[in-house]
Amino acid sequence: MIQLKRAYEAPAPDDGLRILVERLWPRGVSKQKANIDLWLKDLAPSTELRKWYGHDRTRWPEFRLRYWAELSGLGDFLVLLKYVIRERTVTFVFAASDEECNSAAALREFLEV
Repeated sequence: MIQLKRAYEAPAPDDGLRILVERLWPRGVSKQKANIDLWLKDLAPSTELRKWYGHDRTRWPEFRLRYWAELSGLGDFLVLLKYVIRERTVTFVFAASDEECNSAAALREFLEV
């Protein structure tokens, strides 16, 4: 099971494995407060894609397709991640203020297919 949680929300016991899926560390959040188990920068969209998207919801469908194309190149890494997700609860931690249209949501959708 994959849960999503903003980096600015307090960690909870039911979060399971907390994975930060951002290329940059969230502003104003200490490492201690974030309680991150893994920081997987390579799962985040490229800097170019992130800047292009700019959290513009009109670009969301195209962003997802472009991001999924980037993810497709990760191969065995994704196989390992899918195994971990099947075995335990995982929370993808993200920084975006939009809780529906963000890279963590797109990543979860990609992995659950």
